[in-house]
Amino acid sequence: MIEELREALAGGPPLVTGPLEGWEKAAALGVTTSGSTGTPKTVLLSAEALTYSASATHDRLGGPGTWLLALPADHIAGIQVLVRSIVAGTSPGVMDLSGGFRAMGFAQAAQPVLATPGRHYTALVPTQLARIVAGEGPGLAALRAFDAVLIGGAATPPPLLEHARSLGVRVVTTYGMTETAGGCVYDGVPLDGVRVSADDVISIAGPVLALGYQGGEPFGPSFRTEDLGRFVDGRLEVLGRADDVIITGGEKIAPALVERALVAVDGVREACVVGVPDAEWGQVVAAAVVASGVSADELRDAVRVSVGRSATPKRVMFVSELPLRGPGKVDRAAVVTAFR
Repeated sequence: MIEELREALAGGPPLVTGPLEGWEKAAALGVTTSGSTGTPKTVLLSAEALTYSASATHDRLGGPGTWLLALPADHIAGIQVLVRSIVAGTSPGVMDLSGGFRAMGFAQAAQPVLATPGRHYTALVPTQLARIVAGEGPGLAALRAFDAVLIGGAATPPPLLEHARSLGVRVVTTYGMTETAGGCVYDGVPLDGVRVSADDVISIAGPVLALGYQGGEPFGPSFRTEDLGRFVDGRLEVLGRADDVIITGGEKIAPALVERALVAVDGVREACVVGVPDAEWGQVVAAAVVASGVSADELRDAVRVSVGRSATPKRVMFVSELPLRGPGKVDRAAVVTAFR
């Protein structure tokens, strides 16, 4: 794919399925969203947006380098690893994901990348990071050798970030989406040239914006996301999707705040908080938790103290793993179904 992408960025045939009309003809690439919140849409991205994002990323990380692709190349995070490689003039390493993601496979794929001169980068989702740092094997040794490890695609539990950094992994959290040519906020700070506002809902403007959705209207100068956020000490804090907000007994609860309180409890590895329909309350707060050595009452107490009584989960379900979709995002719809 990288040669076709290189040609598209240079003004060659665009990598888009279907005809392009009018303003759409400026597109170099079309990336179809997962459709998790409705009908899948094809996001049209210009070469300028893609390459600006790549260059701004290198500027933030300390300069161009050699990348390891450890994500699917049909999602924007994986595509951007290839674009950054093209912009840097380097050949990326590619991890074979046909058998799933394994720490040992990551170590093997990283070896030739880390042997090249200069700086070295990779991008992962939180689930991949968790699997690597769970042991002290070759995967962790390889991960420590990268100059930066971008983590995005889903919210990263703070304890996981703290643990990874304590092990010497140079983790950089990212926030962005297909409509912004990938991650455009690093460790809570927008990339140079990117403007972010958060009046509850996050809006993004700047040269990383996509052209629009294929078959729809072009985007304006600013893209209003479906995510809630706020700035804390000058850094963007993402509170989850607006349509994930739970309204229980008239109170609005941000699942992300409850999840953070849960994963802060010793023994909890992952948590997903959703709203489950209820005849009396409209919705009740329900938590699916991957944990050991902790009780549901302990979890409720932690949430009550940290977030408040109204956010305390009325239902707690312990699971061996959370269902995933796309490039490592928790499938919240599947979690809701599991509670019914």
